[in-house]
Amino acid sequence: MPTILGQNQYGKAENRVVKITRDGDTHHIKDLNVSVALSGDMDDVHYSGSNANVLPTDTTKNTVYAFAKEYGIESAEQFGIHLARHFVTSQEPIHQARIRIEEYAWERIATSDANSKFIGADEVKHSFVRKGQETRVSEITYDGENWQVISGLKDLVVMNSTNSEFWGYVKDKYTTLQEAYDRILATQVSGRWRFNWTDDEQRMPNWEKSYEQVRKHMLQAFAETYSLSLQQTLYQMGSRIINNRSEIDEVRFSLPNKHHFLVDLEPFGLKNDNEVYFAADRPYGLIEATILRDGVEPQIPVDMTNL
Repeated sequence: MPTILGQNQYGKAENRVVKITRDGDTHHIKDLNVSVALSGDMDDVHYSGSNANVLPTDTTKNTVYAFAKEYGIESAEQFGIHLARHFVTSQEPIHQARIRIEEYAWERIATSDANSKFIGADEVKHSFVRKGQETRVSEITYDGENWQVISGLKDLVVMNSTNSEFWGYVKDKYTTLQEAYDRILATQVSGRWRFNWTDDEQRMPNWEKSYEQVRKHMLQAFAETYSLSLQQTLYQMGSRIINNRSEIDEVRFSLPNKHHFLVDLEPFGLKNDNEVYFAADRPYGLIEATILRDGVEPQIPVDMTNL
């Protein structure tokens, strides 16, 4: 039977680029992992091996580094927009570019006082330590007419040591879990949110401020929700983002429930008053959902939060 070519793409994955911006003695760091995927008129290269329409993946890698110098890196989203627009508008066979970016955060190291025998704190503005809280991510897709900008984060571990319950659930002959009226609620947040920005330069969001505000509302909702289920907390996190950030229409979360079980201390003659827990690594419950602005259709891929 004859075969036909289906969806395809190519590019250069995981281009690590670190951009140092020197503002006098004060330096700023942007540390990105950029993956480029291009698609378009690529039938010939698959059927006959003709590379006439192929921009080498090595060229896409070089473009990432050159653009870091030419345009700087104001934000991951803005950098991805520059790259996507370039690949689609400069190469006729390329009809769509997808740029995925992970950003690794650094913070300035607090130094000792200026009277120290070492370099004074007022002079040291170039030393940083990697933040270990989460990885910021973004995906920018452009097909020559339409933009889709999705931002997010992964590996953000959060915990409430109280104000969480879990009871009233379905029970069958295999159920051993005891109802909990005061439990630890912990999860490792992986989230994506989709912007309603199109191509209006006047309405382009402040990407850095937007990320900071989304993260703030997400964490505040987690902390301030008296939780009867992780699903309830997830919904409150997404709702607060959409209700407070007009530039965002859709939020998708993947929240593994990082279970903490009370340790039985009775064999040692000790009473455990919700103080000592065993932190289970596997298995864990996995809670996933999309929260949408009313009237908006979902567009974030269901499995994207696992990338």
